[in-house]
Amino acid sequence: MRRDRTAVLAALSTTLTSGAVEGNATRIKLLKRQMYGRAKLDLLRRPIFLAP
Repeated sequence: MRRDRTAVLAALSTTLTSGAVEGNATRIKLLKRQMYGRAKLDLLRRPIFLAP
């Protein structure tokens, strides 16, 4: 912890989060699970890129 003191202080003092990125990753994983065995990559791209 002492070596990473600056990183820990920066993480605790900033207001930025990775919530939006984590939400998109979760949504993509869900789509991949739903389409497993039924679709190839070209069909999987469509719902990923068209979603808001």
